[in-house]
Amino acid sequence: MAVVEKPLVVISGAAKGIGRACAEAFIANGWHVAAFDLDQERLDELLAASPVSAVSVSAVDVTDPASIRQATSKLPGSARALINAAGIYPMSALATASVELYRKIFDINVLGTVLLSQAIAENMSDGGAIINFASVNAFMAKPEQLLYSAAKAAVVNLTRSMAAELASRNIRVNGVAPGPVDTDGLRAIPGRLEQVASQVPLGRTATPAEIAALVLWLVDGHGAQFMTGETVVSSGGLLMR
Repeated sequence: MAVVEKPLVVISGAAKGIGRACAEAFIANGWHVAAFDLDQERLDELLAASPVSAVSVSAVDVTDPASIRQATSKLPGSARALINAAGIYPMSALATASVELYRKIFDINVLGTVLLSQAIAENMSDGGAIINFASVNAFMAKPEQLLYSAAKAAVVNLTRSMAAELASRNIRVNGVAPGPVDTDGLRAIPGRLEQVASQVPLGRTATPAEIAALVLWLVDGHGAQFMTGETVVSSGGLLMR
């Protein structure tokens, strides 16, 4: 693949939801987006909807080192930023938690973040940025979200540890911990969006574009260049309760 002149950002989970919004935000601000996801159909939709040469897409399983190696070998240059937005959030209570569900949640949300960061950071330009996705669940207890909350708490400390390790290269690592966001997953359960919004002090859920704007600022915004090892909560005030 030819080297591109625009700054390169790799985004996992880029086919839908917050990841898709991140891709659109970076494209709109002059970046070349390497969009990673398992959903090839939605990746193709992103490609078709984007300006020519603004995005490249790859079907990637972030839990599979071979899949990551294949995709990263095709990148059009060294990444200046990585957005680890791939994740899943199935319900899981203590009484019903299983080994299989534990492995699935931790593999995608935690191991996937580690493996992709490892692959991208190796060749990342000094002065780059990595954004990991945690969740407000990392800081509060909710029934039937046991494993997801534990995985996202792991991402918070993973972010700190990565930041400490990469600081000598001036690579900043920060996290974003959204509260409820208006995505297809939340809308898939009838009445769930309204129920969740009623619990938020601001009275609504976030839009994917609002979270993407925060991510873009953490990567390249004025005032963010001295931030590393932090996880920024954007929850509409949920943590006040």
